[in-house]
Amino acid sequence: MPYKKLRIEVRNRVGYLTLDSGARFNKLSVTTIRELKRALAELENDEYVGCILLSGWPGESFAVGADIGQMRPFTPLDGLQFADLGQSLFDQMERITKPIIGAVNGIAMGGGCDLALACDMRIASDRTLIAHPGARLGIITGFCGTQKLPRLVGKNRAREIFVTCDSYNAAEALQMGLVDRVVNGDRYWDEVVAVAERIASMPPSSLAWAKQLVNLAEETTLRSGCLVEQGAASLCSLAMAPDSCV
Repeated sequence: MPYKKLRIEVRNRVGYLTLDSGARFNKLSVTTIRELKRALAELENDEYVGCILLSGWPGESFAVGADIGQMRPFTPLDGLQFADLGQSLFDQMERITKPIIGAVNGIAMGGGCDLALACDMRIASDRTLIAHPGARLGIITGFCGTQKLPRLVGKNRAREIFVTCDSYNAAEALQMGLVDRVVNGDRYWDEVVAVAERIASMPPSSLAWAKQLVNLAEETTLRSGCLVEQGAASLCSLAMAPDSCV
């Protein structure tokens, strides 16, 4: 079945997942979220793919959040089901064994910010703008943002982001830890692709364990996490080449 709101392509072991709504901005409609879930499952099941690159390149936005027009007639039950759909997408992104790079190429607002947070690594262009403006519209995210932002940037900064609805540029996002690096627009895509291809070239089992163990660290005790890490390290050692060294 063809995709209506995104494009999917595989090159050099990188699965490119590009939001492409056909409009000026990429909105997270019900259709878009369902297509993202289907495309991610497709790339997860493709053994050739070692890394997934999610972007809205070369458009103006990474994603501008939920489709407000679609949400206006929602009943509370509709809103609950929509939030559940979005959260299921982000949970899927965290559980996928392959690293997901968020190429935050432009505007990332509301649910678009939440989508970026679900990625394992966020590379912003120098024209990126990030915000959570829901309170100004009388709504609040249902896509885990209130829980993930404090874990990433701290409770005080997260509270400021939600209650002021301010927009933050790429340099500000980098300073607060909301993105991992910022790249100049002239060389942005080349550098993002280079990072993705380098990651994709690594052994998939070690990448999968690294991703899952780091995610586990937020949900378990230090001792329990270290025990799981021991088991993972022993399993990875079985597949390590005899002349390998760290």
